Amino acid sequence: MTNKTKQHIFFVDDEPKIWKAVCRTLEQLGTKVSCFERATDCLEQLRKRRCDLLITDVKMPEMDGLELLAEVKRILPKLPVLVITGYGDIPMAVKALKKGASDFIEKPFNRQSFLAAVESALKHKAAVEAQALKLLTRVELQVLHLVLQGKTSKEIAALRKRELRTIQDQRASIYRKLKVRNLAELFRWAVKAGLIKPPRRKKR
Repeated sequence: MTNKTKQHIFFVDDEPKIWKAVCRTLEQLGTKVSCFERATDCLEQLRKRRCDLLITDVKMPEMDGLELLAEVKRILPKLPVLVITGYGDIPMAVKALKKGASDFIEKPFNRQSFLAAVESALKHKAAVEAQALKLLTRVELQVLHLVLQGKTSKEIAALRKRELRTIQDQRASIYRKLKVRNLAELFRWAVKAGLIKPPRRKKR
C-alpha cells in the first residue's frame, strides 16, 4: 500500500498555445498533466493510463469534445469531465451536461475561476471514492487489502480460516459497494483512490 498518488489530468485542445499555457497552470496544483491536440490521441491514452479528470474543448477537428465525452462515458463512466465552451453558448453547455459532463467552463476563462472548477471536480471525485470506502465493513476492508495484494479467494480463505464461500460473498459485496464489475475494474479503482501504485511501464 502507499500514500495517495498524484492526481492525473488530461487536457485536450487543438490550439498548442492554449494547451501549453493551460498545462503550465494546471501543474501549479501539484497534479500530473498530459496534454493532447487531438481527441483521438487522448482517447487512446485513456485506455492505457490512469486519469482522474478530463478537460476538453468542444470545437476540434476529427472528433469534437462532445463526441469525445460520449465515448469516454461509454468506456469510463465514472471519470469526471469538464467541457470548455464558447462564451454564452448555453445550448452547447446544456448538451455537454446532458451527455454526462461534470461541469462546463466558458471561454475566455480567467485563471482563478478555471483552477477553482478543476479543484472542485478533483475534490468531488476524491470524496466519492472516500465515501465508497466508508461503506465497507472492517472485515470487507481486510479482504479488500488482501485482494489488492494479489491473493485469490482460496488463499484469503486459508489465511483468514474461513469457508471459501464466505470470502466469495464478501468479495461480491465489495464489488457491489464500490460499483465495480470485475478484478480489473477493482484494481483501476484502487489506483485512482490511491490505495496502490499504478503498474510501472516496462522499458522497451
